[in-house]
Amino acid sequence: MMNTSRRTFLQASMVAGAAGAFTLPAAFAQSRASGEAALPARLTQEWDKTFPKSENVDHEKVTFGNRYGITLAADLYQPKNRGEARLPAIVLSGPFGAVKEQSSGLYAQTLAERGFVTLAFDPSFTGESGGAVRDTASPEIFTEDFSAAVDFIGLLPSVDRNRIGVMAVCGLSGMAITAASSDSRIKAVATASMYDMSRSMSRGYKDSYTLEQRHKVIDYLSQQRWVDAQNGAFARGYHEVPFDEQGNIVKSSRLFPDTLAPDADPVVVSFYNYYCKPRGFHPRSINSTRAWTATTPMPFFSFPMMANIGMVSPRPLMLVAGEKAHSLYYSQDVYKAASNPKELVIVPGADHVDLYDRADKIPFDRLDAFFKANLK
Repeated sequence: MMNTSRRTFLQASMVAGAAGAFTLPAAFAQSRASGEAALPARLTQEWDKTFPKSENVDHEKVTFGNRYGITLAADLYQPKNRGEARLPAIVLSGPFGAVKEQSSGLYAQTLAERGFVTLAFDPSFTGESGGAVRDTASPEIFTEDFSAAVDFIGLLPSVDRNRIGVMAVCGLSGMAITAASSDSRIKAVATASMYDMSRSMSRGYKDSYTLEQRHKVIDYLSQQRWVDAQNGAFARGYHEVPFDEQGNIVKSSRLFPDTLAPDADPVVVSFYNYYCKPRGFHPRSINSTRAWTATTPMPFFSFPMMANIGMVSPRPLMLVAGEKAHSLYYSQDVYKAASNPKELVIVPGADHVDLYDRADKIPFDRLDAFFKANLK
């Protein structure tokens, strides 16, 4: 049986309570109730981020394709008064289930203020990016999306294509590192609050799934394929499959209820307070409004991330994690597995979600120095 005090952060979110109810704005409530986010006919042009717009940065929406023919949507940030010199660039994405209007966009805009051309993109099948089956995930395609973003940004006249780095937050971190292990155009990699989604989905929090539970999850996903095929539609479900106290798999079409119980797990509360409240809520975010397709974990059982992490070297890797983050062990284990040069930055007093948007805790000075030193 999994440790009930720390299963997945999603498992405890099942329990809804009346205390501390939060009423979403009408438009957001409608989006959340519908459970769907149709691909927009056109990209939004108004400022719809969860952070204020900087006066020191030029911003525009852009699109580009990956090698599977999927059109990706992204926000391009460039320093104002950048002159004629070609600048270093950084490609960003994450967290898993978030959109570019949330954490990755904040990182992108802030790093653009510091002199980088940055590109925050929605992975395939999510947000404003294309992909016929909405809100499904692929470790291979999400990894490809980083290289496709490098294709795009490296062709911009303002960018020096020999000075491109990548950065990812939370669940896209494994894809960013995996991309760098096979794409030498990526000259430096940084992550914040990293998650290894293959490990998380296939083994549970801190590898707590028993062998029996792993078989149960595989059987559940396999049988769900029959249901989806018969219905001609893809059901929603937890991407980190939880178990109840009796050892049964728990199912839900949303990651979070409208309200949490007063005794909800603190990790769940931290995610909820970001994704489901004005601080970080966005109607296109899977985590804010719905859940992934239920069979999303299948390829993450089959294809582990970062299998060739040693190939990133001699290019540098920086891993940033909060001292109090429940996910700290991911960064620590990846740091041990990686070859030099590498750096593990532990932020005192910070938890996992603090590094999504808390500018007073995100070590932007360290990130700035890391990329400037390694994108010379």
